Amino acid sequence: MGKITNEELLQKISGRFQDQFTVVGEPYGLLTLETSGEQIIDLLTYLKNEPVLQFIYLTDITAIHYPQQEKQIGVIYHLHSLVNNVRIRLKVFLTDSDVHIPTASSIWNGANWMERETYDFFGVIFDGHPDLRRILNVDDMTAFPMRKEFPLEDPNRVDKKDYFFGR
Repeated sequence: MGKITNEELLQKISGRFQDQFTVVGEPYGLLTLETSGEQIIDLLTYLKNEPVLQFIYLTDITAIHYPQQEKQIGVIYHLHSLVNNVRIRLKVFLTDSDVHIPTASSIWNGANWMERETYDFFGVIFDGHPDLRRILNVDDMTAFPMRKEFPLEDPNRVDKKDYFFGR
């Protein structure tokens, strides 16, 4: 069990960032907060440098795409405090027309590759990133493959008709 509970963690963050975030929930015991793109770097820096919290391990940066929502692209940060054995998830939602967010590579060097992967698959532009370019897909690719912008299958395909499978 961790040395700090989610309630204590939330109180500590609330003392510094009063109304600058909202609590999304605690699925499976993982405290999840949502904040804005303007506040994310301050919040990440605080979580890493606060002597009591010490979220020194950036587990992951990724994104999600909700095409039906007003703010379609969500950037997700997973942090781990090895000292306190507690994790936290931070979410920032962006509109599809403005997918800019500040880079976290100035806080964690490991964020460099995670942000490049998130850019490559979701098109999120990390402002201030030292080398933001595709990392897994070809350089001249114009689409972002993890966005839900295309139908999953071609509706005109004939090889997937039910009568081929005895239905």
